[in-house]
Amino acid sequence: MNRRAAGFTLLEVLLAVTLLAAALALGFGILRAAVATSERGEQMARRNEQMRAVSDFLRRRIGGAQGIVFAFDPQSGRSLRFAGDARSMRFVADLPDYLGRGGPHLHELQVRTIGTSVRLDVDFQLVQGGEALPAATPPEPLATGLARVDFAYRTLDERGAMGEWRPEWGAPDTLPLQVRVRIADAQGAWPDMVVGLPVASGVPALAGSRAE
Repeated sequence: MNRRAAGFTLLEVLLAVTLLAAALALGFGILRAAVATSERGEQMARRNEQMRAVSDFLRRRIGGAQGIVFAFDPQSGRSLRFAGDARSMRFVADLPDYLGRGGPHLHELQVRTIGTSVRLDVDFQLVQGGEALPAATPPEPLATGLARVDFAYRTLDERGAMGEWRPEWGAPDTLPLQVRVRIADAQGAWPDMVVGLPVASGVPALAGSRAE
């Protein structure tokens, strides 16, 4: 009987074990990379779906603003048709049937900071006789886990040209021509959304909306 028939040497066993360990490590590495790629793909898909849903909702709601009076300023007596600053917005638009009973409702968008993240809430109140009735339900989160949300407004300047973006709307008895919404999350900024309002200050606004 020769030496080879007697079995494997210690060196051969160690070499085989080393090769097996290297193969297993490579296999686990490939598996982890595949799982990570799949998770990134799912996260990207969820983010894109949230961006699409939120953007579509805001375009339709803001773009449907009607300039209906929802309150009166107690000091000046001016009618309030559109109120907005960098973190909130109020206007009246028809409520779709899938969200309630329809009809003109005060839409309130509010940016809230919850811990280290930002949330965009939406609330609806029925408007009757120039007054918004108390809401039957609390505000609902439209988007959560955000890093930043801000609104800006603009209309025509004294020369009849499109004015600059402003973080606060200073003419609450009229509507702006355009509203810009900027949103960012942990992965980065969303595409800027610019919505044209159909009725503003007696001047036809740009129809529809576009992304800048």
